[in-house]
Amino acid sequence: MSRLNLVSWVIGLVAAGGLAAVLSTAAGLLLAISSAVSHDLIKGSLDPNISEKNELLSAWIAMGVAIAVATYLGLNPLGFAVRIVSLAFGLAAASTFPALMMGIFSTKINNTGAVAGMLSGLLVTLLYIFLHKGWFFIPDTNSFIDADPLLGTIKSTSFGAIGAMINFAVAYAVSSMTKPTPDHPRPVGQSSGRSPAGHDPGGRHHDRQSDHAGPVRDRV
Repeated sequence: MSRLNLVSWVIGLVAAGGLAAVLSTAAGLLLAISSAVSHDLIKGSLDPNISEKNELLSAWIAMGVAIAVATYLGLNPLGFAVRIVSLAFGLAAASTFPALMMGIFSTKINNTGAVAGMLSGLLVTLLYIFLHKGWFFIPDTNSFIDADPLLGTIKSTSFGAIGAMINFAVAYAVSSMTKPTPDHPRPVGQSSGRSPAGHDPGGRHHDRQSDHAGPVRDRV
């Protein structure tokens, strides 16, 4: 096989693009983790009266812990991060992707069906992964291997598509057996007996103004 004779600046551009993609993804994940721990968990639940300084400090600590854990899992064993990322895409395809598609393109899916579909797709996909990778990824606890998978030629990293189909089927089945989604959502303010600001159903405000204006015209 012949080697590609690329000039050094082209190799540098390719390497810089890959590095930029990795850094941008890592930065976004670290920001999400730190804000989730400091703002949503600590300030939102554990200590609502925490000061901004301590909230910022907890965000930095959470970010440092996340970096340490990610570094350790990326090196022990080597290549663990690549396998986890491939499995994560399969889990996302089996859980969140069908719910998003049905929420956009279908009016027959209700919240009960969507939740049931997401849970079924996620659990079945996790079960298939654990049967091939080991329970909670513990070595020597697997019953099958990807070289000889349980279902024909479907490997654990490719089971996300099957999980997505299970998600669709369960969501439609549960939605058909439960209360349907209302065709006409109730307007804002209707449940409290008050009309939204600026909304005058039936022209009642106009009628009241006419009632008040009538005697004035008569007096004039």
